[in-house]
Amino acid sequence: MSTFSIFLVLITIVCFLLVVVIMVQNPKGGGLSSSIGGSQMLGGVQKTTDFLDKSTWTLATILIALILLSSLSFTGSLSDNDSKIIEKTEAPAATTPATPATPVAPATK
Repeated sequence: MSTFSIFLVLITIVCFLLVVVIMVQNPKGGGLSSSIGGSQMLGGVQKTTDFLDKSTWTLATILIALILLSSLSFTGSLSDNDSKIIEKTEAPAATTPATPATPVAPATK
């Protein structure tokens, strides 16, 4: 299993967790976090929303870091080295500059 595949699995897990955490939240305070236990919840609803908010930002940060690290670990087996669009061409040979045209004598009357 390559390093890129490991990052791909980790990114998928973090994305799934991020979706779950976001779906539990409700911006108006009536989401699943407030209806699970009501006022008997340990720490109360405010603590739950703080935890969900912090976990959302943490998972988003982890996701961005994993994406950046996976792009660095990508070996490039599908890289643009063999691209047909960008062909490797040699620089054109240096050409001698054109000789300036010889000045024409002004017409005399």
